[in-house]
Amino acid sequence: MGFTPAQRRTIYTLGFCGLVSAADNWFVSPALPAIASALGVAASAATIVLTAYLVPYGMLQPVCGTLGDRFGRLRVLHVIVAGLAIGTFLCALAPTLPLLVAARVVTGCFAAGIIAVSQAHVGDVVGPERRGAAVGVLMGVTFTGQGLSSGLGGIITDLMSWRAAFACFGALALVALALLLRLPAGGGSVAGGAAPAGEVADGEGRPVAQGGFLVRASRIFFGSHRAVFLVACSTGLVFLGVYGFMGTFLSQRCGLGSTQAGLIMMLYGVMCLVGGTVSGRIGAAHGPRGVILVGEASGLVAIASLAAVAATGLWQPALLAAGALGFGYILTQPTLVSLSMDADPAQTGLCTGLIGLGVFAGGGVGSALGSRVVAALGYGGLWAAAAALLACQLVVGGRALAALARRG
Repeated sequence: MGFTPAQRRTIYTLGFCGLVSAADNWFVSPALPAIASALGVAASAATIVLTAYLVPYGMLQPVCGTLGDRFGRLRVLHVIVAGLAIGTFLCALAPTLPLLVAARVVTGCFAAGIIAVSQAHVGDVVGPERRGAAVGVLMGVTFTGQGLSSGLGGIITDLMSWRAAFACFGALALVALALLLRLPAGGGSVAGGAAPAGEVADGEGRPVAQGGFLVRASRIFFGSHRAVFLVACSTGLVFLGVYGFMGTFLSQRCGLGSTQAGLIMMLYGVMCLVGGTVSGRIGAAHGPRGVILVGEASGLVAIASLAAVAATGLWQPALLAAGALGFGYILTQPTLVSLSMDADPAQTGLCTGLIGLGVFAGGGVGSALGSRVVAALGYGGLWAAAAALLACQLVVGGRALAALARRG
């Protein structure tokens, strides 16, 4: 079932906003050696720049999703995309690592709600029957930015500097804001609008039970759909944690420069776009659980390929790793988003925000823990730990999702 022109415009505009928010973090991965060199720190210490963005980016997603539910999704998006642009320009000016980390925290705080609020708004626009397909396209566009930014960030870093890379992505955020301001408030919605200021309502505008934010969030997170949110946590820990180390790993193990490592990592974005377009067909044939299982299996292929790079020193298996990682992630994360909206249809912004909390905070924790594993066991130990965790998710998470489907 196709989308109307107004719905397509909304999906792709919000997808571009998400693309910029994803790109704003992940172009840093291949630039980390240059940042570390310029600021006089070890490359492993510079990975804190990734964590500084991802942790607030994940932690504040439920808050931003709730604000979107209360005050209107597009209104909230205008504010946070503007903050993303300002924060990114501040990163370009940071003279020391502590100030760069502080600027990344500020940037991550503003960027936190872009994906969660966009997902909820797209759900309003297209209706429940096309929600999964629409979110898949939205996230395919969004995480194409994650992959493509790695190549662009590496090229800009090599040709100019890492500061110029930050400035370029800040300019992209301004373009996203300009496109967003031109988006009509309705967006072709078929499912109602956001709640009025100061009141929580469902997609049809009906008031719902009030309660403290933490109470409502806990009720959703640990409620009947808790398996969805817990799988989101482990997905971020493994997929985003692994991706965050690829640039530095390829530089240290294979001797690749920022441009070379970034170009390899661009395959992540290409396969995100491919995965976003085929996830609907896989879901129609095998259901949401089948989509997630295929995605996790692709993640295991990616980790095995990185282990081959670690063992041989050859960069070629990294091509398969980047592609499989992107394909697996884009099958898993949007499917979890779609499933989460059924946890409380009256608060879809909060539901999608909690998925973002699990995925992106998990990614930040993965970056922090990964640096310790690398220091103690090397990259081979990191890939082994990631494979073990993903295998557990494949078995335990798969059973939990199957039980949820039987209850539904």
